[in-house]
Amino acid sequence: MPNRVVMATAASALLLTMTAAPATASPLPVPYWGHASQVITVIADSPTATTATFTAWQRTGGLWDHWQAVRGPITANVGSDGIGQASETTSKTPAGTWTLTEAFGIQANDGTRLPYRQVGTADWWVSDVKSPLYNTYYHCVPGTCPFNEGAGEDLGEAGPVYNHAVVIDYNRNPVVPGAGSAFFLHISSGKPTAGCVSIPAEDLKAVMAWLDPAQQPVIDIAVR
Repeated sequence: MPNRVVMATAASALLLTMTAAPATASPLPVPYWGHASQVITVIADSPTATTATFTAWQRTGGLWDHWQAVRGPITANVGSDGIGQASETTSKTPAGTWTLTEAFGIQANDGTRLPYRQVGTADWWVSDVKSPLYNTYYHCVPGTCPFNEGAGEDLGEAGPVYNHAVVIDYNRNPVVPGAGSAFFLHISSGKPTAGCVSIPAEDLKAVMAWLDPAQQPVIDIAVR
């Protein structure tokens, strides 16, 4: 009888393990264990690569391996110093998984459900490491801002690359001075960026229309 109990317990444990384990490997190129139902992966072949493979994924079931590619793969431009530990003194795209909670653009919102701000030349992203406003949005007329404007980015002056953009929530909560600021998913100019991720305009338009704040979207940036 004791042996039968042990065998039954072992069989139950095996059944539980088989039930919990995924039947197939996740299609995502990097492991993701979070709650987001929308994940964008940006995967480079090396830490110094200035291009990466961009794919937008939709969770299609409750299990971790149930994902479907809805846009991509697309060739994205990343930082001119590659992907890794970002800072204010490098042009690296920050490695890690970051939420996508808001968007902006020089042009009007053309379909995203993310909170959207249309920007002009009085709209800034603060990169002054000595300012308490570091790595935040701020509205002020040029010449009147309460931070070093030379260390800020005038969003309205950036040109077509910022016609539409999504904020990558790196170093935003908490904000660490000097750890890097103003990281966005924006329209590609065909060249490496200062640390942002950029893709062609039509692809960005489609991705922004797909992003849904109710699905807690994230971007996962990594080296293969």
